[in-house]
Amino acid sequence: MRLRAERATVSVPLDAFVAVLHRPSGATHLLTEPAPQILAALGDEAMTLDALLARLAAGFDLGSRAREALYARVAELVDIGLVVPA
Repeated sequence: MRLRAERATVSVPLDAFVAVLHRPSGATHLLTEPAPQILAALGDEAMTLDALLARLAAGFDLGSRAREALYARVAELVDIGLVVPA
């Protein structure tokens, strides 16, 4: 999976939310944790779910069900078009 091209999105922090404008579609998404952290961890690299999980685990205390939770959040980001399968 990978983040859509960096130029395709604009992010603005709004208290507990991050507003993400997807320029190609014109859609704005309001995201809460951990979605912004997932997008930041992906950066502009293509990576597997396990690689993404390892990157996030380096900076956050993740629970025992982290892989399943991450899979669900990434699936949501794919559904709204901010992340694409690699």
